[in-house]
Amino acid sequence: MDLVIHHLTLTVSNADTSANWYQELLGKASVISRQLEGAKRIRMQWDSGLVIGVTEFDSKAGSQVFSHLNVGLDHIGLQCESLEEIQIWSEKLKRLGFEHGPIEDAPYGWAVTARDPDNIPVEFYCPK
Repeated sequence: MDLVIHHLTLTVSNADTSANWYQELLGKASVISRQLEGAKRIRMQWDSGLVIGVTEFDSKAGSQVFSHLNVGLDHIGLQCESLEEIQIWSEKLKRLGFEHGPIEDAPYGWAVTARDPDNIPVEFYCPK
């Protein structure tokens, strides 16, 4: 059985803020909002098939900022087709005023990484 990741759902401090950020970056998505018991979830799906959900829980563990140093998620990696595409994303991040690092030239690929409103790294990556 070949398995692929169908969707990614992130716990965030503000679902509306995060959903707006991801759509500002990645473009308008088909959106479904759900009020769950004790939580609000927004599911976004882009024409490419990418699905990202954001969940805001009513009960929070305190004011936290995401850190990749904790056990769990390290970053989100979105595949690109070329170094040129990475450069386009880097320019878009700059144009949007989103914090991001430089284009990295690693032995296995190129990447540029931004951070969402909760500090979760979102990496645009192209293998060499």
